[in-house]
Amino acid sequence: MKIAIVILNWNGQKLLEQFLPSVIAFSSKEAAIYIADNASTDSSVTYVKENFPTVKVIENTINGGYAKGYNDALQSIDADIYCLLNSDVEVTENWLDPIKNVFKNEENTAIIQPKLLDFKDKTKFEYAGAAGGFIDLYGYPYCRGRLFNQLEKDNGQFNDEATIFWASGACLFIRSKVFHQLGGLDEDYFAHQEEIDLCWRAQNRGFKIKYVGSSTVYHVGGATLEETNPHKTYLNFRNSLLNIVKNVPKRWFLFVLFSRLILDGIAGLKFLLELKPVHTLAIVKAHFSVYKNFFKFLKKRRVLQKKQDYNLHTSIVWQYFALGRKKFDELK
Repeated sequence: MKIAIVILNWNGQKLLEQFLPSVIAFSSKEAAIYIADNASTDSSVTYVKENFPTVKVIENTINGGYAKGYNDALQSIDADIYCLLNSDVEVTENWLDPIKNVFKNEENTAIIQPKLLDFKDKTKFEYAGAAGGFIDLYGYPYCRGRLFNQLEKDNGQFNDEATIFWASGACLFIRSKVFHQLGGLDEDYFAHQEEIDLCWRAQNRGFKIKYVGSSTVYHVGGATLEETNPHKTYLNFRNSLLNIVKNVPKRWFLFVLFSRLILDGIAGLKFLLELKPVHTLAIVKAHFSVYKNFFKFLKKRRVLQKKQDYNLHTSIVWQYFALGRKKFDELK
């Protein structure tokens, strides 16, 4: 089983200096390591070539974001398993072994995520993926170990293997043949939540998504776009709506779409009350972007087989804000 660890980079020399050594130390005997550079203007590429000659460098011609960056780079990599790894992730000793075992023993498992803990506080789960992702009826993503901004402490409660709905793009393993069979990541997303769409499409084809808690990595998070950045708000709201337009089954589609208009409006008002009008504007822009591209995404929707039972919990917004359920195990 050939594994390729592919780290997407854009002007991230400082992150590579800090985190690439752990990847090499704990992975180089079992995997080939690649840097996929998205047309950086700093000295990232020169730094890697001079200091880590065993690491292969792929130089993309433009910065096409997460989706196009990986789509372009993975065309030239020969491997059975791709590991899409953020440049701000610290890996741990033997982190690959549990992942390899699941792939070897479960032919229908196409995508795997390890346990993601917070690099800044290693006792807690990390926002971007925690212990595996789900979405509610209305398309809002959440994780085992993380509901909205509420992070749980890692007390071993998710040291298991579990079937999940989506794996985090911060550290996502995927069979190469499945990646190409699905046509890769949807480049219209640019960045954020494109991994949810990828996992959704994989499940439409009958594949499983797994979380493997015996493999641990530590993620900084927000190294590319901070949580306070309105562009991140824009991408998250827009791409969440794109997931709905592309993937929500017919019987739920109109109900979910109109419900999101109301719920996103409430989110916009909340930002206004918090004196964050730029985030309210970001939500408005996200909606207009979806309306502009609505028929384009309806065409994509028509070629997708619909997964009918996508929602694990009816409304994460209601359970979290109205009922005060702050941990995954409290959800009903």
